[in-house]
Amino acid sequence: MEVTTQGANFGSITHWSNGIITRGVLLDVPRHRGEPHVTEDSPVMGEELEAIASAQGVAVEPGDALLVHSGWQSYTDSAPGEGLGGAGLHPSCAEFIRDHDVALLGWDLMDAGLGTTDLAWPVHGVLFHYGVALLDNARLEPIAEACAEEGRHEFLFMLLPLNVARGTGSPANPVAMF
Repeated sequence: MEVTTQGANFGSITHWSNGIITRGVLLDVPRHRGEPHVTEDSPVMGEELEAIASAQGVAVEPGDALLVHSGWQSYTDSAPGEGLGGAGLHPSCAEFIRDHDVALLGWDLMDAGLGTTDLAWPVHGVLFHYGVALLDNARLEPIAEACAEEGRHEFLFMLLPLNVARGTGSPANPVAMF
């Protein structure tokens, strides 16, 4: 067993103890769609990520930190107390992530369509299937606003997690530098 009550025997957060410093790319789904946020009925699809990157004039490249803004704040404001539901990234996004060989996936909503596939947490699976670091439940509104203001969606990205021995996760403060 790889993860026990004593922590992770493989794939722990200590693999990133020196931090992740790389090129970051933000894909702004609500701005692209002209809607305030992603919904359960209209999750982010893998092919949509490619269309958004093209429309924003960026290419997602190997080693990038890919941040997918889905409109978490607007979503939770529209239905207070209802949780995250099934809005977020469709399982087809895992193929996009694999095909572009990103180093990190940061997102503000969860896996969409939970229970509709044989996989539990299908997009979370990029962590153990492809070795992609995850930045879960990130507050991406400020960076989405900064990208819109700057007129660009790429930047220097830095993430320095706590070095938690055998930990499967860590609090972190991601930084985007334009």
